[in-house]
Amino acid sequence: MRSFKQIAVITVLILLFLSCNNQDKDNKIVVFHAGSLSLPFKVIIKEFNKENPNVKVLAESSGSLDAARKVTDLNKECDILAVADFLVIENLLIPQHASWNLVFAANEMVIAYTKNSRYSDQISTDNWKDILLKDDAYIGRSEPNSDPCGYRAVFVFELAESFFGQADLKKKLMNKENTVIRPKEVDLLALLEMGNIDYLMIYKSVAIQHGLKYIELPDEINLSNPEFEELYNSVSITVNGSEKGTTAEIMGSSILYSLTIPSNSKNEDLAIEFILFLTDPAKGGKILTENGMRVFNYCKDDTDLPEKLLERLN
Repeated sequence: MRSFKQIAVITVLILLFLSCNNQDKDNKIVVFHAGSLSLPFKVIIKEFNKENPNVKVLAESSGSLDAARKVTDLNKECDILAVADFLVIENLLIPQHASWNLVFAANEMVIAYTKNSRYSDQISTDNWKDILLKDDAYIGRSEPNSDPCGYRAVFVFELAESFFGQADLKKKLMNKENTVIRPKEVDLLALLEMGNIDYLMIYKSVAIQHGLKYIELPDEINLSNPEFEELYNSVSITVNGSEKGTTAEIMGSSILYSLTIPSNSKNEDLAIEFILFLTDPAKGGKILTENGMRVFNYCKDDTDLPEKLLERLN
């Protein structure tokens, strides 16, 4: 039979174990984010942990649509969902899986390449479409059903067709034989750097982060300027919906990154603290800017926005 002293020691050990487990649970946040946010978020999490050393941030990268479906289809625990297109949250999560959508950064589409890319010494803002259509030029773009960068590449092709007055340009670029498609745009970076592809439809921020050469496109094409929102809205694409067997139509729009705290979050308070760090111009905002993104905070409908985040907007 155990002595009173032994029972007391065992009880203390059990309480300590439970306390540690609860502390770990309380100090953990799960972040699902777009692949194009991988590098800046890695730095942001590192800096956040300097101020919050006891917080464990579990970050998982994927295409934005895939990230959203982890919440909507798989009901995976998620404290912050950060996507490369604010319409992903708007169309797939609100109102069933989230109640607000905070825009925190902007980007633009470019054509990235390296010094070893075929015709790298010839490509320009005027002839890029002709270079991409050459028989021996290989193009990389991501899958539209998985990644916003994928359907934005399609938007660029369609907007360029109208801008240059070149019939069937979108069809020719979409059907080009030497095209490599992967689930998200960052999956194609290694192929570009190894010379397996020559050109990559990608975000300017990612091109800058990886030290790539890139061709900038006119604002009428690159999806960067809200002044051309009506023009961007004239193109659209149908992708897989949030429920199996359904579809969703996505209209062209300015490239705006947004985030939310899904309704299945286990640690909303700590998620809010991370978002406050991310949206602070001197902290996360500075890191995003250094990584080639434009930073601003905007919420179309702030009715359900947490009070601390509402203060940040004001």
